[in-house]
Amino acid sequence: MQRMKASDFPQEVLNLFDRYVHGGIDRRQFIERASKYAVTGMTAAAMLEALRPNFVLGEQISATDSRIKGEDISYPSPNGNSTTKGYLVKPANARGKLPAVLVVHENRGLNPHIRDVARRFAVANFLAFAPDALAPVGGYPGTEDQATQLFNKLDGAKRTEDFVAAVAFLKSHADSTGKVGAVGFCFGGGVVNTLATRVGADLVAGVPFYGATPPPADVPNIKAHMLINFAGMDDRINAGWPAYEAALKAANVDYQGFIYAGTQHGFLNDSTPRYDEAAAKLAWQRTVDHFNKHLRTS
Repeated sequence: MQRMKASDFPQEVLNLFDRYVHGGIDRRQFIERASKYAVTGMTAAAMLEALRPNFVLGEQISATDSRIKGEDISYPSPNGNSTTKGYLVKPANARGKLPAVLVVHENRGLNPHIRDVARRFAVANFLAFAPDALAPVGGYPGTEDQATQLFNKLDGAKRTEDFVAAVAFLKSHADSTGKVGAVGFCFGGGVVNTLATRVGADLVAGVPFYGATPPPADVPNIKAHMLINFAGMDDRINAGWPAYEAALKAANVDYQGFIYAGTQHGFLNDSTPRYDEAAAKLAWQRTVDHFNKHLRTS
């Protein structure tokens, strides 16, 4: 199957899709507003379907890959949903303890793409853990639309506490060195920023991708080394960056910030047409290098 690219769609349609997946408009509104940009052979409905993720097309590492060992586990969240769930994966030939990476999904829960991302970190020789915010409502339901509907039913405060608990879970895990990093995408990028302000030195390194920025007043709480990634065409998220960066500088937080020119929100997600191969490969290498630098040191 040929992979479609962001350039195959009008920017106005990409902007509408961004609003759709983040709950700003519903399907009917997307179809109505995108219809004016429809071209021969590509109706508004067809564009919507083409922009949805194709998890098979984007998969890099199978769950049965001999290089990794993964399992679905439960972990305690006393201030959140009591007990919740996630996907824990490590190198199959792991010897001794490993630095740990928390992988935080988008606003659709622990879908196949995020599981694949966790496996990529395991292949890079990390203990990776991807919690599922949808666990309290039954877990990822199988489709993105169903997942979004379930996501909107979650208790936001408890959801945040579940991710805070996940950091503690990884820090104390028997296979972990106690050095924890976190990477997240979209909603998950915002979670990484929040965790950095919440858990102090328990988070050694953070890598948010196109995530909501934290209140500037909370930034002095950040002790993690931060690698912050933005998409060039993502005005909605990028609007928060100037104030965030000013607060990072004022608080003397160790950070790097990158805006990948010409890319769309979600450019690292290789299951969708918004994927940008060159930017994604560069951002991924920077991410792995960042974690290697800060999580493997004594």
